[in-house]
Amino acid sequence: MIKHIRIDNRLIHGQVAAAWKNNIGADAIIVCNDEVAKDPIQKMILPMAAQGSKVLVFSIDELCEYDQKNPNETKFVICKFASDCLKLLEKGLEVEEVNIGNQAPVLNTDYVMVNGFVAATKEDAVTYRKIAEYRNGKLPCQVIPTRPVEDFLELLEKAGL
Repeated sequence: MIKHIRIDNRLIHGQVAAAWKNNIGADAIIVCNDEVAKDPIQKMILPMAAQGSKVLVFSIDELCEYDQKNPNETKFVICKFASDCLKLLEKGLEVEEVNIGNQAPVLNTDYVMVNGFVAATKEDAVTYRKIAEYRNGKLPCQVIPTRPVEDFLELLEKAGL
């Protein structure tokens, strides 16, 4: 089972490698994105950013297969985009927690800053709401474990999305 999915397009960085991994108590950090999984440079560099932690880089399908074969491992998954997370949920993966982390603006998109660290488009908002449907209508947003949890659906509404 997956203990925690964080949607963060920065992938592995200090907050993830230290604060989140330790807070979750994960055995492994798994980056999940089809394009990143095809990139040999990212697959080589991402483990270096995790300061000695076990790091795996998988496509959506590879993660599903790995999760089935390793059911007792405590997994911390970082999805680059909300669409990655939604695909995992649609495939029926069991996930204890989902958290919206950083989402930097994507150039040439009509994005809105939802809060100080998440940019979203109208299309992204639809995806986030679909994720929330799989999560009993709830979707938390928290930049680091020591900061308060925000209701991401409320943030989308306030941002006009």
